[in-house]
Amino acid sequence: MKNRIALALTLLSLSAVSQAASLCQEKENEILREISYAEKHNNQNRIDGLKTALSEVRAHCSDSKLRADHQRKIASQKEEIAERRQDLVEAQQKGDADKISKREHKLKEAESELKALEARDY
Repeated sequence: MKNRIALALTLLSLSAVSQAASLCQEKENEILREISYAEKHNNQNRIDGLKTALSEVRAHCSDSKLRADHQRKIASQKEEIAERRQDLVEAQQKGDADKISKREHKLKEAESELKALEARDY
């Protein structure tokens, strides 16, 4: 019984470590998938850019940097939402139905982007 518990704890800690250490690997795999797609479509400019990105990821990627970048993106998106809300308020004060509709749409898009960012595992 004690051996089973020890084994289970070991496996859990190993899976947690592998998940935590995999952010850069996931990024690398994502770039490799994009390279494959670009090769299928004979897009040499895209291939060249992705290979540069891949070498940068391999040379400089760290999980903490990815997490920090992700948090910056979330903060930036929250700022954008605040701006969109202000734009909507201004349009509502002017009473322009067309602008109100456009501002509401842009606000919904920004909120959707924020939800997508927050849903990621970084």
